[in-house]
Amino acid sequence: MKLLKEKMLKEGIVLSDSVLKVDSFLNHQMDPQLINEIGREFANRFESESITKVLTIESSGIGPGILAAMYLQVPLVFARKRKSLTLTDNLLTSSVYSFTKQENYEISVSNRFLSSQDKVLIIDDFLANGQAALGLIDLIQKAGSDLAGVGIVIEKGFQDGGKVLRERGIRVESLAIIHSLKEGNIQFAEQAMEGAIHE
Repeated sequence: MKLLKEKMLKEGIVLSDSVLKVDSFLNHQMDPQLINEIGREFANRFESESITKVLTIESSGIGPGILAAMYLQVPLVFARKRKSLTLTDNLLTSSVYSFTKQENYEISVSNRFLSSQDKVLIIDDFLANGQAALGLIDLIQKAGSDLAGVGIVIEKGFQDGGKVLRERGIRVESLAIIHSLKEGNIQFAEQAMEGAIHE
C-alpha cells in the first residue's frame, strides 16, 4: 500500500535491526486519513469472504480494525488484555506470549460476541512472531467461528509470524512487508525481490 509505505519512510524511526517505531501515525498517535485508507484496503481485499465480525486485540489494532469493520459494515470485537469488572462471565480466553515484554498475558472476549454463526477477520497493526494472531485464532476456534483471514498493517518479513500462519493455510494480507531494518534503513520485501532479480 503506497500511502502507508510513504508514511513509514517519512515518519518511521528504526530503533534497531528488529524494531520500527511508528507511534506518530499508527499505534500511539493515529493519522485518521491513513487509518481510513488502511480500513478501506482491508475491506476491499476481504469483501468476498462474507465476514460477520472483525476481531482485534487492544489497543493498537482497534484503529485499523474499526475502519475495516466500518467498510465491511460489521461489528468490531476487541480482545481485552486486562481484566474488567464488567467482563467476568462466559469468557473465551487464550494465553499470548509477548517477546517484547518477555511474559505471557491472557486475552479474553465474551462468548456473546463470537459464535459458530460468525466468519471472522482478524486485524492487527504488526505481525512479528505471530503470537497475538495465534491467540486470536485460538479464541475464534473456541467460539466455533470460521476464520476468514488475517489482515496486518505492517509485517516484519524477517521474523517468523507470517511464515507460521501461512504454513497453516491461513490467508494473510499484509499492507507493507519489511524485508530488513539493517543500518537504520527500511527495506520492503518487493525491493529485496527486485534486487535479487537484478543480481
